[in-house]
Amino acid sequence: MPLFALPFPMIDPVLISVGPLAIRWYALAYVGGIVAGWWLARRVAAAKTYWGGVSPMHPEDADDVIVWAALGIVLGGRFGYVLFYNPSYFVSHPAEIFVLWRGGMSFHGGFLGTILALLLFARSRGIPMLSMLDVAAIVTPIGLFLGRIANFINSELWGRVTDVPWAFVFPNGGPQPRHASQLYEGTLEGIVLFAILIVMWRKGALKYPGMIGGMFVGGYGVARIVSELFREPDAHIGYLTGGLTMGMLLSIPMLIVGFGAIWIAKQRGVTKFKAPKKPKNERA
Repeated sequence: MPLFALPFPMIDPVLISVGPLAIRWYALAYVGGIVAGWWLARRVAAAKTYWGGVSPMHPEDADDVIVWAALGIVLGGRFGYVLFYNPSYFVSHPAEIFVLWRGGMSFHGGFLGTILALLLFARSRGIPMLSMLDVAAIVTPIGLFLGRIANFINSELWGRVTDVPWAFVFPNGGPQPRHASQLYEGTLEGIVLFAILIVMWRKGALKYPGMIGGMFVGGYGVARIVSELFREPDAHIGYLTGGLTMGMLLSIPMLIVGFGAIWIAKQRGVTKFKAPKKPKNERA
């Protein structure tokens, strides 16, 4: 083992196993992110002060949208991985597309799937679409952080070879010390981005529809591009033209769209929201 490498914490990816049933940290990260996001989304929807006095949605809407969001995350994330990262393999092994418990999810695919699900839900409820996306943006870093911790536990998506004293020798990453890029990503995409969005929420950014969502999209793009400088590219893809990785390439449009959305939201100014319709279960 190299002199300055840290010992990798050998945490079993399976938390509990009973017969054929196995509960994995990876699955718990998704469940934990969705539950924590639901709890915070209810608080955001109910905090009328930060909306300018009238919230365009009810806390109960968060109860109903959670199923839509979960489907968007899982289906979009999986099909995004199939399409962006290993299409030739899955064309030859189509049944493997549905083997979710072995990992293989794309954030960018999950992002697009969730956007579609949220927009459809907002339209069905008469909720301003940009405001729906703003609420989702605030809570999403929670799931990103938990997901990156699960990646670290699984010893996957490890970083490039390095001689920094905080490097790890990953069990399936060869004998050389590597950056713990999963933890870098969890810090930037999860903790740092979450803190920025919470401050924006508390400062009244929800009154500018699309501003918080734009900051999430652009901020994630920055965080992912920085993290990719330390992350080992997928072996079957490698480096693209100019030394870019697939993660960088997919994040560049996010920078443009995200910061463009912030500029547009600022130009539009403060929005006066109308009181939303009562949820069906509250109607007379």
